[in-house]
Amino acid sequence: METFNNCEKEHFMKKAIKLAREAENLGEIPVGAIIVRKGKVVGKGYNLTRTHRDPTAHAELLCIKDASNNLKQKSWKLEECSMFVTLEPCPMCAGAIVLARINNLFIGAEDEKTGACGSVYDIVSDGKLNHRVNVEKGVLINECQSMLKNFFTRLRNK
Repeated sequence: METFNNCEKEHFMKKAIKLAREAENLGEIPVGAIIVRKGKVVGKGYNLTRTHRDPTAHAELLCIKDASNNLKQKSWKLEECSMFVTLEPCPMCAGAIVLARINNLFIGAEDEKTGACGSVYDIVSDGKLNHRVNVEKGVLINECQSMLKNFFTRLRNK
């Protein structure tokens, strides 16, 4: 299993934050995600639900699809991979992370309304499922939280 020191975690979360800013520039909720395998980014995604008019176009799902396409493995499993995401995944995305067999999940901000990685639900650690994900919350939490708070404040003020 791949491990990361604090500097590496922040480095990869900054890449996810940069993707979240791309989503924000499109008027999307600013959530970005990357998947890392053996120290290299193999998948990227950011929210495109409004742009694509697709409720499944979440950053995490697009990132998983991108990593699967880029790795071109014989298996659909993303074992030996870690995901960095700016906001705690929802139930749909948490389920996809489990199904993809991602080992590690690094989260920026918690989602107290729909978070499914320990806040409201805990899908990624559910012992009834066939895979559990190691989760670490709070990587660059202040940057991730302020980006989301500022986005929603601007949205309400329009």
